[in-house]
Amino acid sequence: MSSSPRRPPGAAEVTPEHPPRGRFARWAFALVVVALLAELAVAMFTTAVEQSPTIDEPVYVGTAVVYLQQHSLRYNPEHPPLGKLIIASGLVFADVHLDPAFAGDQSRLGWRVLYESGNDPGRLMLLARLPVMVLTLLFGLVVFRFARDLAGPAGGVTALALYALSPDVIANGALATLDVPVAGFVVTSVWLLWRARHRPVFYLPLAGLALGAALATKMSALAGVPVVLLLAVLSVRRARRTGAFDAGRFAGPLVAVAGVTLIATAVVWFSYLAVDPRLQWETPPDLPAVHGLRVLVDRLPLPREYRDGVHLQFGFEDQVWGGFLFGTRYFGPLWYYLPAALLVKTPLGLLALGSAGSAVLVAVPRVRPAAPYVLVPAAVLLAAAMTGSRDLGVRYAIFVPMFLAVAAAGVIALRRRWAYVAAAVLVVFAAVSSVRTFPYYLPYANEAFGGPAESHLRLHDSNVDWGQDLGRLGKRYPHERIWLVYKGSGVPAAYGIDAADPLSVPPEQVRGLLAVSDSAIVKADDRLRALIDTSVPIDDVGHSITIYRRP
Repeated sequence: MSSSPRRPPGAAEVTPEHPPRGRFARWAFALVVVALLAELAVAMFTTAVEQSPTIDEPVYVGTAVVYLQQHSLRYNPEHPPLGKLIIASGLVFADVHLDPAFAGDQSRLGWRVLYESGNDPGRLMLLARLPVMVLTLLFGLVVFRFARDLAGPAGGVTALALYALSPDVIANGALATLDVPVAGFVVTSVWLLWRARHRPVFYLPLAGLALGAALATKMSALAGVPVVLLLAVLSVRRARRTGAFDAGRFAGPLVAVAGVTLIATAVVWFSYLAVDPRLQWETPPDLPAVHGLRVLVDRLPLPREYRDGVHLQFGFEDQVWGGFLFGTRYFGPLWYYLPAALLVKTPLGLLALGSAGSAVLVAVPRVRPAAPYVLVPAAVLLAAAMTGSRDLGVRYAIFVPMFLAVAAAGVIALRRRWAYVAAAVLVVFAAVSSVRTFPYYLPYANEAFGGPAESHLRLHDSNVDWGQDLGRLGKRYPHERIWLVYKGSGVPAAYGIDAADPLSVPPEQVRGLLAVSDSAIVKADDRLRALIDTSVPIDDVGHSITIYRRP
């Protein structure tokens, strides 16, 4: 196996078998990449324009406005600032009004910014979502380059197609939330470490920047730090064997770990200083205490604001949350919830091709060096997410379809005609599945589980019904009085809905249209259940709100 330094940076051992490409082939591949990114952009933009705010978005938007106008860290401290600074980069183009004397909590803050300060909620949400959409497109290029390094241009295009067609990527990439940014930064860090095997001096600092960006976006990235540092050691050891890094046997890995750690730490510090250069933060008096191994969080060389945020996250984890899986409502976490939900929410083409590619990365010696970089981070992060207490959606594991798309390139790396044909068929299958759910990507379920129309029978919350369809409800039933049980953060009147609470009046007064969020149906108490059982289902909006008519 050749280890010549002349091999392109980051290229896998399969690179010498890549056939030379002419100008026409290069242009053809470039056009396919542009077309796939354009498809992703159109799908996300269409979704972003049509959807009302999901439950979490107003909090992030309100916090971003406070960052811009007041330079204060007092809102949403359970998440680091970078993701909200990214959202704020879109809001700088709007003249957002917010009373500086406002002193409510972060949920009330979002309502005040979107609905009570004279702002246009639709325009603000679109501007807040645009930066996340741009990031999602850039992460698509990372997936493409990562897979191309492993299996050549055909592998890169295959991975990008699976990424761009993933309903979960489209749905979450079109929202002003933190899940896609943190996952994309982790994938970027791992890809840069893969390239550091051949040019460590150039790529290791970049990997540290990407890791720092992940940590500064969401604290769940902490679970990936040990894996990233171990991969940094692996990359440096590989570079030493090829002569690309001149350092001692032990000094090289130590320098790599120290360098990546210092750069990542600096990024986290900078994200907080960018909001408030004086770091005028006061620890909340009711900050949850930590015990056992959790006390290690207070030893992290990170801002006190960050460490207090981790305390808050531990407090959330110690609560008992409700869940819903395959028609059963339960309390407390199920350890297998995320794998089961991913099985429902991932296109069958991506599941099949990603699983086959993963097997190739493990079984075939020629591409086996890529396995620790593609499979181990995904496995560790998924295992960490499975220990969480909040069974609320696959968004907590949105990195899985990203890494799975890269792993799918392993099939292309076989360089067999049947492998190309199989990959093409499965990509087309994934494309058909994605197109069929347009524009309702958030409640997507694959064909094995009945498609998006039956998602609410298997899952709930951000998998299906996250408050995204209030605007669609207003357009579907304009100027009609609606008895509404809505799970979300939107204000019905802002979308032209004349809404009334059916649980606030005697049942015999509830006549006409009854609209109930599917998650509310799952959690219905006896009174709401009685209303539903004596009504006739006539419609659904976005596969997340069921419409009944009461005689």
